[in-house]
Amino acid sequence: MLSAFTAALLLITISELGDKTFFIAAILATRHPRRLVFAGAIAALALMTVLSVLFGQVATLLPQAYVQWAEAILFLGFGIKLLLDARKMSDLPNVEEQEEALSVVKASDEKLARRYSWPAIVTEAFGLTFIAEWGDRTQFTTIALAAANHPVGVTIGAILGHAICAAIAVVCGKFLCGRLSERTITLIGGSLFLVFGLVGLIELRA
Repeated sequence: MLSAFTAALLLITISELGDKTFFIAAILATRHPRRLVFAGAIAALALMTVLSVLFGQVATLLPQAYVQWAEAILFLGFGIKLLLDARKMSDLPNVEEQEEALSVVKASDEKLARRYSWPAIVTEAFGLTFIAEWGDRTQFTTIALAAANHPVGVTIGAILGHAICAAIAVVCGKFLCGRLSERTITLIGGSLFLVFGLVGLIELRA
């Protein structure tokens, strides 16, 4: 359980930093009360985590060796892709993700028509975060971890990782938005995925 918790915490935390959901929370926190944005965002991320873990548990119906091989190959694939992507990046901030998040928030705010009651703000943060997170790399990571590891450990670790990133986004996201190096975060994330992928292969051959 501890290894599942640690893997989920590290992989989710690093993957979410500088991600689209991170910037959505950061931008919303500059327009609305931070506690409401955090509540909506973490509720969406927690729900996504639980759903992903449940999807992962379905995969446990397959032979465990196949699941472990799939997890190791998936992590190695993520790691190699991220490291290759990092080679093409500069040390400048992730402007593309920020601009995409800003356009999403602007469109959502226009629909609210400035009716910023607390339920509307929480719902907006929840909806934007949930949609942005669906099909994201962190979702597949959680599914893979839950398929081959203790589901409770994965759930707690992933939710804590999401909570850490969401808290950073709403508290100091405005400061970080223009300073997060896409290349550095991608390198760290790729390295972590490679490490866990290699560990998985070693365990399979043991």
